[in-house]
Amino acid sequence: MSIDVGSTVEGKVTGITKFGAFVELPGGDTGLIHISEIANTYVKDVGNYLKKNDTVKVKVINIDKDGKIGLSIKRLDNPSDRVDSAPNMSFEEKMAKFLKESNEKLQDLKNQKAKRGGRYKKTR
Repeated sequence: MSIDVGSTVEGKVTGITKFGAFVELPGGDTGLIHISEIANTYVKDVGNYLKKNDTVKVKVINIDKDGKIGLSIKRLDNPSDRVDSAPNMSFEEKMAKFLKESNEKLQDLKNQKAKRGGRYKKTR
């Protein structure tokens, strides 16, 4: 089976990393779903959305000159095939989840700023 940009294929998750998930495609090729292409919401941990050996539908979004295949779940044409981060949550549960994720993002930004803050000495 030929893998073409824009096509939708089904594959098996073979590995999870902090930056995405590797998927074995038909024909033995392997592609990467970058963390930013997993869901339409902020994804802090890929393991919350995908597990090793999961079967997933993905859209091929690019194939670079080295043969690396970029994949996406969030760009699938059929919304029912996408990873749904909150399928049966009430409004209150969604709001609580949003607030938790927002606080985590803010804390991450503060930690990054603190790490950078001590490197350079101001001179006048």
